[in-house]
Amino acid sequence: MKELLEIMARLRDRERGCPWDVEQTFRTIAPYTIEEAYEVADAIERDDLAALEEELGDLLLQVVFHAQIAREQGAFDFERVARGICEKLIRRHPHVFGDERLPDAKAQSARWEEIKAAEKAGRGLLDGVPVGLPALTRAEKLGRRAARIDFDWPDAAGARAKVGEELAELDAAVQSGAPDAIRHELGDLLLAIVNLSRHLGVEAEGALRAANRRFEERFRHVESRVAAGGGRSAEELDRYWQEAKRRESDAP
Repeated sequence: MKELLEIMARLRDRERGCPWDVEQTFRTIAPYTIEEAYEVADAIERDDLAALEEELGDLLLQVVFHAQIAREQGAFDFERVARGICEKLIRRHPHVFGDERLPDAKAQSARWEEIKAAEKAGRGLLDGVPVGLPALTRAEKLGRRAARIDFDWPDAAGARAKVGEELAELDAAVQSGAPDAIRHELGDLLLAIVNLSRHLGVEAEGALRAANRRFEERFRHVESRVAAGGGRSAEELDRYWQEAKRRESDAP
């Protein structure tokens, strides 16, 4: 860590550093921070531990970069960032670093939220959910926050019924032909699906990423069959798609 911090400070040196690094601000490197976090998630999805090792280093660099800019402005430095998260982890795990006893992971999660709420007393429940999060992830976080005061369905059945209700409203909007109404109802349907995912214990963002990956793999098979001289009728394309699905089920 000491060497990494020294390298970052040198890169930001206005006389001896890198012109590109010197020009950067919190805002200009924020997109890179988000991108690196996604690349970490991608390596995990692919079970590629070598890539994960590299991507975690790239993500750590982003933390160091932000901390160096803050240090130059006299706001905080990397040591304060590290100390802050250490103190937070100890404070939010009284069953590990204190005398408190909790029976299971579910109770621990509830206790974590209690401590977190106490730390942020006076703020609205939905405050602090970043607007820049992917929409599916943000929707899930908003739903979890609202559920803290029981503004939620008691079980997955209620959330599933809401999906049916929103789908019917989307159908009505499509029948009306009003673009704004269609967009509105489609958004409500997506939000309802995210809430159903939450009740089923499935992370919506991760589920959609996995579905995207399956689509890519299946479509590449379709492409290869067409490139090899296969037909392009709807029936033939569907046959190639079904072949790809069968290959997935036959894989170990």
